[in-house]
Amino acid sequence: MASAQGIDLEEQILRGHFSISDLEDAVLRCTGCAAPEACEHWLAAQEGVAAATPDYCRNAALFAELARQG
Repeated sequence: MASAQGIDLEEQILRGHFSISDLEDAVLRCTGCAAPEACEHWLAAQEGVAAATPDYCRNAALFAELARQG
């Protein structure tokens, strides 16, 4: 989902905008997704950089903040 928004999580960690602990938390939120099939279809349909994640994404606020930080 982060990649679909053009967010490089490794780069965000190196810049200090994101920690390994934050990554672990994001992965846990993702594994608890209530709509994994919808997510899979949404990701497969993406072309280019997505402006935002779907409303059901449990990491939407995190990814929006990381996108703002660049």
